Amino acid sequence: MADPTMQTFCCHRGNGTDVSLTLMKNLDTNVYNSVCIISSMLGILGALYQILPRKQYAKHHKWLSFSAQRGRRITVLLAVADLMASLGVFVRSMVWLKFNNILPVEDDDSSVIFCTLSSALVQYFYTATWIWTFCYALDMQFVLKDKEIDFKYYHMVAWLTPCFTTSMGLSVLYIPDANCHISKSMLTVITRILPNYIVTYIPIAIIMIYTPFLYNQSTRDMERIITSLTGQFTAKERKIIEGVKMKFFLINLVFYVCWIPNFINGILLWLLWFDVPMTFISIIWYIMAFLNPLQAFFNCMVYRRWNKGSEKIITPWSRSGSVQRNKLEFSSNTEENLDEKNEVLPLLKNVPTTSINQFV
Repeated sequence: MADPTMQTFCCHRGNGTDVSLTLMKNLDTNVYNSVCIISSMLGILGALYQILPRKQYAKHHKWLSFSAQRGRRITVLLAVADLMASLGVFVRSMVWLKFNNILPVEDDDSSVIFCTLSSALVQYFYTATWIWTFCYALDMQFVLKDKEIDFKYYHMVAWLTPCFTTSMGLSVLYIPDANCHISKSMLTVITRILPNYIVTYIPIAIIMIYTPFLYNQSTRDMERIITSLTGQFTAKERKIIEGVKMKFFLINLVFYVCWIPNFINGILLWLLWFDVPMTFISIIWYIMAFLNPLQAFFNCMVYRRWNKGSEKIITPWSRSGSVQRNKLEFSSNTEENLDEKNEVLPLLKNVPTTSINQFV
């Protein structure tokens, strides 16, 4: 999981009575690490499934998939970030479970270094998943508004923003001596620990607030475009829009379910710093350990194309896998120019100029 409280565990223990140290005394670390391992394994499987190449069929309302090329690229990059984050959680939990201790051993710099580096990598890649989630919703708006944007800008934002937030938050926390538990001063707590919470939760808050708005606007734009092109809005068009709304709703729901426990944990810790309900916080930690890595597992279900027969997964172990991949690469190369021309409004690829009711 990715949480600022977890990152404070990496500090040297010292003689302080920090909230995170008190929390650790109420947490069954074996159960916690076991939950992390199980959920991260499911996350790894979900991410790998999403990354697998697939052949898409245009005859099944290809225009509903938001983008035959750009949307797929974003979901694959989202899955890659999810995969790396889940792998980080898995490896870290396996090591902690083996040594039966999450907190670094006293006077052991190597355990502090492992804890800080593994937590930083997990934080980095989870932040990247949040940014790619936002890019998916934002790119849909650009497409529907007939605006072009170079894909390299998505890469810059999605990979550099986590680098900035993670390095800034953890630098304040750990530099110079990784002794964030030693001082009991509230001022020191605010200046060293709070900044990491802020840079962690701001991206989540922005996505939770702004992404539903983007999807709502995209649904309205789709309805407008469909109506203007077909000159009608019958029960079939209404059913299409309702299906799109449901997909958008589930994408938002997955993000909220996976990350709202982290928000609750952070708010309770800072509002009740001197009287934290440790039993309740421990329960939230088990929930976070279960839900955070499952983001990749849920994403592979909500970001996939829903129409039956609209795509075929090309598995590397199948007999025809190599042949199918070669055909897919050839098809992608030969149709690249056509895709770029149609990328202005990829939602409307293969939309009939007369009536949707005549399109099967």
